[in-house]
Amino acid sequence: MRMKVHYLEIVTPDVESGCATHGRLHSVHFGEPIAALGNARVADLDAGGLMGVRAPLHESELPVVRPYFLVTNLEAAIKEAPAAHKAADLCITPLGSFAIFIQGGGHYGLWQV
Repeated sequence: MRMKVHYLEIVTPDVESGCATHGRLHSVHFGEPIAALGNARVADLDAGGLMGVRAPLHESELPVVRPYFLVTNLEAAIKEAPAAHKAADLCITPLGSFAIFIQGGGHYGLWQV
């Protein structure tokens, strides 16, 4: 499988401005908040993925842009991620399963539908 960004997550304290800016720049519409994605407002990407803009989930979560790469076997992919830098355990939502890892200061997600 070729590398594909399935979900691009933008965490910002100013969700409305983020949605307005990206909506104008890319001529997309961000829908209502989706609880399963941390109340992210989501728009479709041309390549079939999604972009979500959400507020931090807790006061220690910093703003970040995090790509979630589509994988066919999440459990196997998690084992390949740098163990010392895993930020989240496997999370299961109605939209798929995902995990996050941090490497070199960059945040990355793995996503299985």
